[in-house]
Amino acid sequence: MLTKSQICAYQAPHDLLKNHVILVTGAGGGIGKAVALASAKCGATLLLAGRTPAKLEGTYDAIANSGGPGAVICPINLEGADADDFEQLNAEIESQFGRLDGLVNNAGILGQRTPLNHYKADLWESVIKTNVSAQYQLTQALMPSLEASSTGASIIFTSSGVGREGRAFWGAYAVSKFAVEGLVQTWAAEVEGMGTLRINAINPGATRTQMRANAYPAENPERLKTPDDIVPAYLYLLGADSLGVNGHSIDAQVTK
Repeated sequence: MLTKSQICAYQAPHDLLKNHVILVTGAGGGIGKAVALASAKCGATLLLAGRTPAKLEGTYDAIANSGGPGAVICPINLEGADADDFEQLNAEIESQFGRLDGLVNNAGILGQRTPLNHYKADLWESVIKTNVSAQYQLTQALMPSLEASSTGASIIFTSSGVGREGRAFWGAYAVSKFAVEGLVQTWAAEVEGMGTLRINAINPGATRTQMRANAYPAENPERLKTPDDIVPAYLYLLGADSLGVNGHSIDAQVTK
């Protein structure tokens, strides 16, 4: 496994993901869009999942204009989806591609920045469903396609610094990211030694996204890394250079 600095500075070969089929959730903007575009430039066919078709179409057009191998739009609302929806998505992937080589669970919602004593119950359920339960169900449903990969499928969940050490006022979002850390460790331990499938988490760090702006409205976004800046960590985990890397929670930025 590369060092933290090496991962953050990873230079992906132009054909790193040639003939790979990769699904990215939250692909309509921010980090998800950046990962999708970078993966396409490295040769992957992208499945663009998200709840806003118009945004997904923007990512689709950007991939098409860049000369990438292609993309497929997969509208899905994680909060409202159920097991049947996820199973149907897997059936469509199996029918069209026969496999899935990468899954980037990037979609998520922030919820409230407020004390737990005053957290709204319905919003709590929404955040936990979107950030944890639905992502677990989606990944579980896609396992047959992921296990059919001949290159060694890579599953990436999205963590956060507030999912490693509790901080006041982060509510359901922080709790959901603690759950993601545990989910990755547990699932990775279960697949360890059972082929080349690997499951890891990435902590994007402070990144110039709309979610970050919502969490820190007074912050100057120009001081933050852009989604493009943190893509190397994702490409590293999606490609063959990370075969054997399993059960880790990786920082996409070098912290001082």
